[in-house]
Amino acid sequence: MASRAGPRAAGTDGSDFQHRERVAMHYQMSVTLKYEIKKLIYVHLVIWLLLVAKMSVGHLRLLPHDQVAMPYQWEYPYLLSIVPSLLGLLSFPRNNISYLVLSMISTGLFSIAPLIYGSMEMFPAAQQLYRHGKAYRFLFGYSAVSVMYLVLVLAVQVHAWQLYYSKKLLDSWFTSTQEKKRK
Repeated sequence: MASRAGPRAAGTDGSDFQHRERVAMHYQMSVTLKYEIKKLIYVHLVIWLLLVAKMSVGHLRLLPHDQVAMPYQWEYPYLLSIVPSLLGLLSFPRNNISYLVLSMISTGLFSIAPLIYGSMEMFPAAQQLYRHGKAYRFLFGYSAVSVMYLVLVLAVQVHAWQLYYSKKLLDSWFTSTQEKKRK
């Protein structure tokens, strides 16, 4: 063992670390999964802020109508999708299982459900665009339906991964809770 006074302790070659305590696997998983979920929450926050900016510009008519179209109906309930993300962040410091479960349930209600509705709402416009080449809503010169479908696909992936990692984190927390009860 190294010390301040000099080289390694006599009688060891540095391979005696096998006996030392290690961090339990579920604690390591918890830290890793929290980090992954936080990254996804920050990506979701960027998507959410862009959507809020688009909706604000559309409603306040800061740009002409041909530059930024009025929001689709699914965008309004999707604004509530920030709530599950905040619940998820609040669950991390003290491993609060109930907040994490609420986050997972509300992700389905406030995030996934509006995205499914949005894909159905925009489908006729997308079908018309790709069959006839006609678009009626625009976002900075691009067809709004194409841009919003790209946002929709990205948001679905972010929320799906967030749910997946949250489920794994919940399982990890249950494992550590069960081990504490056994002792």
